[in-house]
Amino acid sequence: MVTRNEALRAVREATSSRTRPGEQMSRGELADAVNEYLWHTRRKRFELDGHSVARYERGQVRWPNEPYRAGLRAVLGVDSDAKLGFSANRRGSTGPLTGPVKTVTTGGLKATADLGTTPTEFLRRITLETPVPARVGQTEVDHVRATTSAIAMSENLFGGGLSCEAAMGQLRWAGKLLESRAADNVRNALLEAVGNLGGVVAYSAFDIADHRAADHCFEFALWCSEQGGSWGLRADTLAGMARKATYLGNFEEALTLIELSQVRADRLTSTARAMLGTVRARLLGLTGRNREALDEASRADDHFAERSNDENPPWLVYYDEAEHQGSIGKALIPIAKDEGKPELASSRLEAAIRLHDARYPRSRVFSQIRLASLLMVTDDPRQAAMIGRNAVTGAAPLNSARVIAELDDLKRVAEPHKSIGDVTDLCDGIAAMARPAGP
Repeated sequence: MVTRNEALRAVREATSSRTRPGEQMSRGELADAVNEYLWHTRRKRFELDGHSVARYERGQVRWPNEPYRAGLRAVLGVDSDAKLGFSANRRGSTGPLTGPVKTVTTGGLKATADLGTTPTEFLRRITLETPVPARVGQTEVDHVRATTSAIAMSENLFGGGLSCEAAMGQLRWAGKLLESRAADNVRNALLEAVGNLGGVVAYSAFDIADHRAADHCFEFALWCSEQGGSWGLRADTLAGMARKATYLGNFEEALTLIELSQVRADRLTSTARAMLGTVRARLLGLTGRNREALDEASRADDHFAERSNDENPPWLVYYDEAEHQGSIGKALIPIAKDEGKPELASSRLEAAIRLHDARYPRSRVFSQIRLASLLMVTDDPRQAAMIGRNAVTGAAPLNSARVIAELDDLKRVAEPHKSIGDVTDLCDGIAAMARPAGP
């Protein structure tokens, strides 16, 4: 039988509410305070909720993840986990798994496996070195390209959270190939392939908000592009860096990066020029240069119309009609809001939602969230709520900090309309979503 955690309940009930003088702190208020503390101290989004706190108090979870324990200690003013009734060794613990984990009986023989530590620590002791050839050829180039394609597919399907660590291991191994001997043409192809892998890993790290790792991987990809003389990879890498800078609100830095990416545009495919144009159009719109943004978006449309599907390198295979429409729609959102003309962006986002196929569920979710947010503030909250609920459903399998951040923004603009039942349901659905860093 699970034993209730009376210590945690008692400490919480002895803590005064911050919003209701004279009352005790509720479970939901405690969860919000922990999330706020973790955001200020760790600069990462966490989503503890009142239901999780209730599970802690019922003893269903005896050992929450380390960030949540730290946040609870800080908010409730205690100096140890024990004072909150937490223990990794008590019955019902969800803490580190140690000791015998499996017993197998075969033909009268009994074998037991005792790790003696956590699975993570046990596996860390295994040293495995994949041999690196002294001389590399086209086989290794093809291997890196196939690996990159598989990682990119996984990241698109499930978000960066399920891809990033494994992808980083692949990138480290691929980097070793650059130290092997190779013919000049093979070396340039290998540099381009490894650099492309670096860009994919950078985006996986960006997707889970590990911005430092993303910076390192982008820098490595940029170095590969320059060493291998690949103008296309250089432009794509700079565009990725610009998107990250934009996400963090560094618009001037982002604009510099995207304009650097457009240097020697004659070396780029029409698809690449279209992609770069949509990024620049968005930045112009975000900085209030609406006329220039519209002109840039129009040029991007022209470039996209000139594309040839067989001319694009591996890092641009994703940029199809759906991606272009979604990117243009995203670029035009600031102008649509500023001028009160949602149709400037909504038709593009609707097209993207309709055209995205099963390989790119995260891209469809992004377009749904952006369309819902736009309509919520400019047009029809009820329609926005319906689209937003579809986004919540689509986001459920994704481990993506960027998706969560955009859903939180949708919830923020929806809250003034919570008198509408559908909007309330949307806000509740977003609040109930599982987060990348769970309790």
